[in-house]
Amino acid sequence: MRKRLETLYDWSTILSIIQTIAFSMSPQIPQISYASTAPELSDNTRYDFFSRVVPPDSYQAQAMLDIVTAMGWNYVSTLASEGNYGESGVEAFVQISRELGGVCIAQSLKVPREPRLGEFDKIVLRLLETPNARAVIMFANEDDIRRILDAAKRNNLTGHFLWVGSDSWGSKISPVVQQERVAEGAITILPKRASVDAFDRYFKSRSLSNNRRNVWFAEFWEENFGCKLGMHGKRPGSPKKCTGLEKVGRDSSYEQEGKVQFVMDAVYAMAHALHHMHRELCTGYPGLCPRMANIDGKELLAHVRAVNFNGSAGTPVIFNENGDAPGRYDIFQYQINNRSTAEYKVIGHWTNQLHLYMDTLQWTTGDSSLPSSVCSLPCRTGERKKVVKGVPCCWHCERCEGYHIQASEFTCELCPYEMRPDRNRTGCQAIPIIKLEWHSPWALVPVFISVLGIIATTFVIVTFVRYHDTPIVRASGREMSYVLLTGIFLCYIVTFPMIAAPDVVVCSFRRIFLGLGMCFSNAALLTKTNRIHRIFEQGKKAVTAPRFISPASQLVITFSLISVQLMGVFMWFTVDPPHTFVDYGEQRTQDPGNARGVLKCDISDLSLICSLGYSILLMVTCTVYAIKTRSVPETFNEAKPIGFTMYTTCIIWLAFIPIFFGTAQSAERMYIQTATLTVSLSLSASVSLGMLYMPKVYIIIFHPEQNVPKRKRSFKAIVTAATMTSKLSHLAAERPNGEVKTELCEGVEASVPPTKTTYVSYTNHAM
Repeated sequence: MRKRLETLYDWSTILSIIQTIAFSMSPQIPQISYASTAPELSDNTRYDFFSRVVPPDSYQAQAMLDIVTAMGWNYVSTLASEGNYGESGVEAFVQISRELGGVCIAQSLKVPREPRLGEFDKIVLRLLETPNARAVIMFANEDDIRRILDAAKRNNLTGHFLWVGSDSWGSKISPVVQQERVAEGAITILPKRASVDAFDRYFKSRSLSNNRRNVWFAEFWEENFGCKLGMHGKRPGSPKKCTGLEKVGRDSSYEQEGKVQFVMDAVYAMAHALHHMHRELCTGYPGLCPRMANIDGKELLAHVRAVNFNGSAGTPVIFNENGDAPGRYDIFQYQINNRSTAEYKVIGHWTNQLHLYMDTLQWTTGDSSLPSSVCSLPCRTGERKKVVKGVPCCWHCERCEGYHIQASEFTCELCPYEMRPDRNRTGCQAIPIIKLEWHSPWALVPVFISVLGIIATTFVIVTFVRYHDTPIVRASGREMSYVLLTGIFLCYIVTFPMIAAPDVVVCSFRRIFLGLGMCFSNAALLTKTNRIHRIFEQGKKAVTAPRFISPASQLVITFSLISVQLMGVFMWFTVDPPHTFVDYGEQRTQDPGNARGVLKCDISDLSLICSLGYSILLMVTCTVYAIKTRSVPETFNEAKPIGFTMYTTCIIWLAFIPIFFGTAQSAERMYIQTATLTVSLSLSASVSLGMLYMPKVYIIIFHPEQNVPKRKRSFKAIVTAATMTSKLSHLAAERPNGEVKTELCEGVEASVPPTKTTYVSYTNHAM
């Protein structure tokens, strides 16, 4: 089609036709530009008759934004020359970046039309105020680009800035002459074009003799060859005189102007539109027919917008509804190779989308690593971004603390109660479940004490069974002794279910035996002390024995007291059946790495108090009776050993309460409380066993000569002794030391053996 047009019309014919039609259509004249790239010219409501064969700067801004995004830069500055081109280009870049997001503008600076001295140094220093924004988007003219690079060089900022230049920089040499190092790595953009060889041949063949129709050619000739035409060349000090024999490209440097292709495409676009209109309106009529003598501009515009042909570069020439050509750009990078030779190297292209050859990028000599231009570095795993207000590309990294994990880029989320963050804080994992292990020191010590106690208790029981009918065993009250020893044995044995791994069976045993051992012991001791107290209190009033002091009566009373504990446990089982649960709060430490879930039986502190409370009540009551019977002669009963036992037991449990409940907030709570409870039970049992039965076992085993029948006293003798003891205590409070003893001992010495301890049984007498 293009060759056909060239054969039908020569250049002068095409231009004359265009001129004739233009005058006939004024003011609605379709225009086709070969260099105007201002974005506002795409506004079809204001510039509806305007078309162009070059893409608008909005495409260029989009291409530059795509380059910035591909480089991973999200924090950039912009620099524009004052005027329509620079300001419109930067405005388009800023607008697109805001619409798409992901790129923030650190600073938007402008070069004045008439910059003052030092203006470019100030601009460079202002750019340095945001040092993280190393990338600088430039929509500036050649002179401003050159002077900005020179200012960066003067301020020793070579290699700091990452220049991204528009098509005004393109692949031009003039902005980077003598400042190659500071411009190294610059990425520039240029509308895709090709050199027209025919134009080169034509232009190089032009001379003063064959190009007289161009009135500016003589001026170009003087400028290009550095000479003067006419008489000026003969003056002293003037440049040499032009000979007219100089040749373009031989006697001067020559590079084809980049817009030649677009000038040709613009002319051919109008020619194609006219040709189509002529073929439609003047079929078979040479030249302008009457219908084209006075045509509507809108009709010609429709033909202009409908053209579609391959231009001088072999690429399609078409227009969209706004009269814009498609965006096609070549992307260059200014590189210095190993031979210190600088050149613009094509690193990609843009045609509606970016195609970048990342492996061809080079930033400093031999370095292909990608530099950064970001406001904030990416947060590490497990950290969230706290965005700076108004600057979405800048943020502070905050670690997800405690039991929080990184739920998204900007938020942390709390793990479920039974879980904790993993090592990277990107997910939750189950909190490990622990229990008291047998090999733990917190378990070994109570178990060791318990085993020793079980052995000792078993030894005492076996000894009492073997010497069942001896005076010492009978004087101890055999039936009540076996009940008391059973309670002591249970106090030791409860250590094992307290340490064992919790399950339904173990939890059941804990509920049953936790307070049962103490209940057995304290019920038996309470019954004993109460019996002694009633006997001697009755003896002060009469010589008849009190009721319910027989062994059978004592057992009934004891088991009645024990049944209260069993009934309470039974009700506990009914209301709340035993089960296990995992307590995640006990060892929920500030550091989630140390958090543990504790496998427990469902025995709360309140349940524990209720279970042990009844036994402690029996213990306190028994202690009261022990205090009341403390003055009874030791040759008649066990009141004093029982008293010492109860005093010591009270001290043990008074120490237990602050230790047990005072460690409720400790991370070692499970270990401390279990060990404290089991050791307290074992110590209570050990005190009873040691004070009440070890002396008897010692005599039975090592001094059998003392374990012989003695004279039994009547109940009247017992009452007499109690009365005398009471008088002795009463008079001791009224007389000086020694007087009472002298007065009273005369009547007593005859009936009390002087040296040997006697074991008196008053059981039968009391019946």
